[in-house]
Amino acid sequence: MFRLAIRPILFLFQPETAHHLAVAGLRLLCLIPGMSWLLHRRYSVRSASLLVEKKGLRFPNPVGLAAGFDKNATLFPTFRFLGFGFIEVGTVTPKPQPGNPKPRLFRLPADEALINRMGFNNDGVDEFAERLKRRPPGIIIGANIGKNKATPDEQAVNDYLICFQKLYDLADYFAVNVSSPNTPGLRALQDKEPLRIILTALLEERKKRAQVKPILLKIAPDLNDAQLSDVAEIVQETGIDGVIATNTTISRDGLVTPPHTVERIGAGGLSGWPLKAKSTRIVSLMRQKLGDSYLIIGCGGIERAEDALEKLKAGADLVQIYTGFIYRGPELVRSIQKLYVANHASH
Repeated sequence: MFRLAIRPILFLFQPETAHHLAVAGLRLLCLIPGMSWLLHRRYSVRSASLLVEKKGLRFPNPVGLAAGFDKNATLFPTFRFLGFGFIEVGTVTPKPQPGNPKPRLFRLPADEALINRMGFNNDGVDEFAERLKRRPPGIIIGANIGKNKATPDEQAVNDYLICFQKLYDLADYFAVNVSSPNTPGLRALQDKEPLRIILTALLEERKKRAQVKPILLKIAPDLNDAQLSDVAEIVQETGIDGVIATNTTISRDGLVTPPHTVERIGAGGLSGWPLKAKSTRIVSLMRQKLGDSYLIIGCGGIERAEDALEKLKAGADLVQIYTGFIYRGPELVRSIQKLYVANHASH
């Protein structure tokens, strides 16, 4: 129904407008008595084999909504009815910021892809925290944290610490975002020394807390093998809990969309189908380097249930969707769960 009836209408609008319309429509739908229950029943597969336990967390199923969709922690109370096993909110920064000028989100339908240069637009960590204080039970929430655009790189650790401190009691895990291509200089924080400083500071802060919350590093798909080895080394040295592989790519290789169209769109991170092979390879590489004890979330190019299974077989414990959800709707969440159960039964 989504692909035949809803998506064609939404795709008549600019992507950001379509996003707001879809969210508003879902919220209105959930105001109808019993509709939330019906949605949950429709998109959630009931099977004990879907349960994933790792790093002290019990995920009811391995399919999550990636960061970027619910930037301000306003959507998860509704989106939890669409079958997700967990939802990652953010990226959030200490201070509110408007992000980059519009238009900043673009569809490439021929490639089932998006290009975005949103720029960490969000309401700031204080508003974000107030919303998480009202979270309903029964959903795992990850908080994706970043730095403000105006914060110099050498002071970035303070921004990550502020978000971490204010959200520690409100989120179930944390994703450290040093890999978005849309904040100038941010990806330089993936270098060994800046990364070590940030992760060590977060771990020192975590030691002060009674409960241990997992810390994950979200990495770029554009790192070479030597850089990925450095990342794996830092993950092991610091003792954080795992990685999310991967963020969006700055590459435009292999696109079906005509080059002049892509050039006209300009800068931004590419997500969707063209990212699939690259992100899956990095999932596999990180699993080989990190071993079995680390939590790895596979993200990038999951447009079909088979794509998710491919990432899980490559070494991911969990998967996240974003662009595939925009193109395929909540049926994608259900189809991944069903294939996961079928594959589990066959083994």
